Amino acid sequence: MSQNDPASTAFDTLYRISSIAGQTEDSQEALELILEEIVKAFNAATASISLVNHDTQCLEIAASLGLPDYCLDLQLPLGKGVTGWVALHGKPLLVEDVSLDSRYFPVNKSIHSELAAPMEEAGRVIGVVSVDSEERCFFTEEDQNLLTLLAAEASRVVGRIWHVQQLRLKAEELQALVDAGEKLVSKMDTHLIVEEIAKAASRFSKCEMAAIYDLDDVEQVLNLRVAMDRDGSVNLEESLALGDSSVGTAVMGLRQIEVLNLPQTEEHHLVRYTQEAGLVSMLVTPLFFGEEIIGVLNVYTKEPHRFSNAEKNIFQTLAGMGAIAIQNARLYRRVFDTEAVLRQSEKMNTLGLLAAEIAHEIRNPLTVIKLLFDPLEEAFPEGDDRGEDVRVIRDRLNQLEDIVSRVLDFGRASQTAHAEIDFDHLVSDTHRLLRLKLEQGRIEWCYEPHTSGEVLHAHRGQIQQLLLNLSLNALEAMPAGGRIHLSTERLDRSGTPFFQVTFSDTGKGVPEEVQEQIFDSFLSRRTQGTGLGLSIIKRILREHRGDIELLSSQPGKTVFCFWLPLESE
Repeated sequence: MSQNDPASTAFDTLYRISSIAGQTEDSQEALELILEEIVKAFNAATASISLVNHDTQCLEIAASLGLPDYCLDLQLPLGKGVTGWVALHGKPLLVEDVSLDSRYFPVNKSIHSELAAPMEEAGRVIGVVSVDSEERCFFTEEDQNLLTLLAAEASRVVGRIWHVQQLRLKAEELQALVDAGEKLVSKMDTHLIVEEIAKAASRFSKCEMAAIYDLDDVEQVLNLRVAMDRDGSVNLEESLALGDSSVGTAVMGLRQIEVLNLPQTEEHHLVRYTQEAGLVSMLVTPLFFGEEIIGVLNVYTKEPHRFSNAEKNIFQTLAGMGAIAIQNARLYRRVFDTEAVLRQSEKMNTLGLLAAEIAHEIRNPLTVIKLLFDPLEEAFPEGDDRGEDVRVIRDRLNQLEDIVSRVLDFGRASQTAHAEIDFDHLVSDTHRLLRLKLEQGRIEWCYEPHTSGEVLHAHRGQIQQLLLNLSLNALEAMPAGGRIHLSTERLDRSGTPFFQVTFSDTGKGVPEEVQEQIFDSFLSRRTQGTGLGLSIIKRILREHRGDIELLSSQPGKTVFCFWLPLESE
């Protein structure tokens, strides 16, 4: 029997175990202190607290007293041994003579009796407290009841400490997500973004490595874009068909896929590396924006690990933020590409404008020359060589006039490109193209249509070009942020219905000395400007039988107004 009376020591031992929660926030230290109290209460030769590893479904010794060193790394499957039986059934067990009980797993030949009780939390067995004696029939039923009480109190103490640790871990993970989000937002290069995603993922939870695959939607393959472990980038290359592994399954099913034991499954990706690095478990999370699949985020652990719902949510959130950052970077690139195309278009328009102006200037003296030249044809008798020279000169003058006419005709807007357009949709597209520049410039975009049912018959590309030119000029005028406002209305000018747009910004305004010439060609106060943006806008509108004017401009507010003729449906 036990040398101590369980009834007399129960209260003191329970009190000391419950007070451990206030002494430490380290679960390992708490388990060791609890075990010391239990050994004192039962005067046991050896004792241990084993916890259930739900990933491996084995008991692992977390704290021990008196056990030989070779037992400390022992992993006992549930159901095996006395402690394994207690963990599996959730009931205490008293073994008076271990030599007569087939459930006993021999770890120490000097032990002859054993008493074990389950540790439970929320109705689930989380571990087993076990005490041993070198005497047979050492423990009693009263000891069993007492150990059951102490194990229950130990469960509450450890559970509280685990709960605090989990809260701190979640706080750290949330902070890590916030930090990752801030870094992702600040990057506009897709390669830097995927590196940051992989770097952040490899540092979460028990993860040892993270990899990101890009989806080639045409070839239906996944290409490894980047791989990172805790030490940095890992130089790996791989392409996967969607049907070759669980990675592709996650893409096709738009859901997370978990692989508990990579070596025991038919995974066909990174086989050699995962074997050499000892990677065991994997979680695959698809990266998608709206309905567009961008790729996948894979994380790996070195031990069998069943990812909790909280962990899955974290990686899903990280993947979502990463997908948004990648999409934003792509849109940002498109904005700059579009702006470059617009600048090139401005240059081409400039050449067209110059050619038209030069042709127009040539036509005037050419007309005069032809008028003065006509009488010369009759001044020479038939057979005079000078008459042939005159004919040749006339042919060349006609050729020059034809060239001038073709240049002027080419400079006119093609009516065949005109079609019915939805101005609201055009404004929406323009805002989408400029969205990133507006966000970076801290500029608010406001559109207030006051019209409905009107049909614009115009060249869509040219009307969008004038909206972009006005918007880009406004952005340049508001380096510290501001507001762009567009509004529409219907009005009549001399009995003709027109669609009018008022465009305003809160920039620094147009200097008074250049307001009169603001629509002239080559007027620019920016070092990188061509001075043709507003002149092109005016030409486009006039070719559409409309026009534009500067209503007012001062620091804090500049207002343009342009209009186009309406055609009823």
